[in-house]
Amino acid sequence: MNDLGEFELIERYFRHPTPHALVGPGDDCAVLPAPAAGMALAVSSDMLVEGRHFLPTVPPRLLGHKALAVNLSDLAAAGARPLAFTLALALPRVDASWLEGFSDGLMALAREHGCELVGGDVTAGPLNICITVFGEVPERGALLRSGARPGDEIWLSGPLGDARLALEAFRGKVELDGADFRSTRRAMEAPQPRVVLGQALRGLASAAIDISDGLLGDLGHVMRASRVGARIDTDSVPRSPALARQPLVLQRECCLNGGDDYELVFTAPADAATQVQAAGERAGLALARIGRIEAEPGLRLVDGAGRPLTFESRSFDHFRS
Repeated sequence: MNDLGEFELIERYFRHPTPHALVGPGDDCAVLPAPAAGMALAVSSDMLVEGRHFLPTVPPRLLGHKALAVNLSDLAAAGARPLAFTLALALPRVDASWLEGFSDGLMALAREHGCELVGGDVTAGPLNICITVFGEVPERGALLRSGARPGDEIWLSGPLGDARLALEAFRGKVELDGADFRSTRRAMEAPQPRVVLGQALRGLASAAIDISDGLLGDLGHVMRASRVGARIDTDSVPRSPALARQPLVLQRECCLNGGDDYELVFTAPADAATQVQAAGERAGLALARIGRIEAEPGLRLVDGAGRPLTFESRSFDHFRS
């Protein structure tokens, strides 16, 4: 039986220490200290809707992790250090077991990145999770989409395509063995935001974006904002052993159009390659160079032998997909 009201629910599952906030949950507004001199706030919001962004079968602990991870990924793409977040949560019913798992996953990732839950709202309704994150970044040091220049190299923070492969398995379009299904499902349900790398790339990367809607679609945002074109060696895009066991056509579809990866794709001057690789090593990541920014508009895809490929970009769109 549900014996928890809105405020008891918040107190039990979402009341956590906020040592850095001047005022945390429980008042009409959270109050955060102003950024230090020379620093600015980076702010981003993401909403997750059941049936649209996640399956009903996802374990609540992993859902709590992912809800915050996709927002921290936006801070990573800006090179920002996480500070705090708010949570707006609509629940079809009060389920203590679900709330316990969701809260555990959410707050474990929050603690890992020093990001405090400082407020929000809870209401009844279809399951919907909306988080707003606040980060700190130097006033003129944020990584943007608009800084790519001809001659810059294009880099990836890690393998792509596993989340899409897991989704195809859930849809019954692909058969995976037990180990491959578990590893790809983990990639889909528990992405790791590249927060440490994002901060390490400040002053090195010329442009950056996180991959939520597919490599080609998200790189397209960088190209449009920077008014440049790009050439991508599709065979240099890293992929997991699970994906590499699939037919090449499916590999390319998952890597290039898949989405839900939450890796960073970024550009940097060619003469900064050694420093970029060192930044990756400090973040514990093996970065991959996959192409180059060009002055001529448009995206050119080639295979490992340099042969042109014809491949349709199908970036995810919430109102067209």
